[in-house]
Amino acid sequence: MRVILFGTPGVGKGTQAKILAEKYHVVHLSTGDMLRAALEAQTPLGLQAKAYMDKGELVPDTIIIGMIEQELKSDKAKNGYLLDGFPRTVAQAEALDKILEQTAQKLDCVINLTVLEEEVVRRLSGRITCANCGAIYNKFYQPPKVEGKCDKCGSTDLRQREDDKEETVRRRLKEYHAKTEPVLSYYRAKNLVADVDANKTIEEVTKAIETLTLKQQATSHSHG
Repeated sequence: MRVILFGTPGVGKGTQAKILAEKYHVVHLSTGDMLRAALEAQTPLGLQAKAYMDKGELVPDTIIIGMIEQELKSDKAKNGYLLDGFPRTVAQAEALDKILEQTAQKLDCVINLTVLEEEVVRRLSGRITCANCGAIYNKFYQPPKVEGKCDKCGSTDLRQREDDKEETVRRRLKEYHAKTEPVLSYYRAKNLVADVDANKTIEEVTKAIETLTLKQQATSHSHG
């Protein structure tokens, strides 16, 4: 299984990646996790990335691609992998093609998890956290039993992250679409994209991804 997972923030990409990675014994490669691990281990690429992050700048493509390349060429990626949060630009997608060529690997498919925009806004802007014990609620889906009071510790200090305010969420979604649409078009031209309706339950979404991945594997192997 060699799959790229696409989807807006709040669509449940991380959840699906974890379930599938465990079930199929493949690695879940998230660029965010990889950056954190590289920083902790103080690898050469991690230290290069840190210099940009300390200045509040975006980590350049070359460093991200370098990290992905190391992972894809390592033994743990032999069984397959799920790429989450990469590629984010067409330049990254082209670089990934080169790495796959060098390692004689083929992508099975690009899963695009789709969810209604209003649903994402409710999922994200509804998130509230207890400042005292860290418990997370959603005012639309999982509100505390007593409004404004934490079920776990009784604190009344429930807060909403700046990141989760409605206008911020809408801006993040706008940015996401502007940046990733070209990448999706790039893969659509290669007939690799399969759209999955992520408004359904976690189990239903997992099943849909599995079915599509197996279908794509069968098609690509019969052509290749």
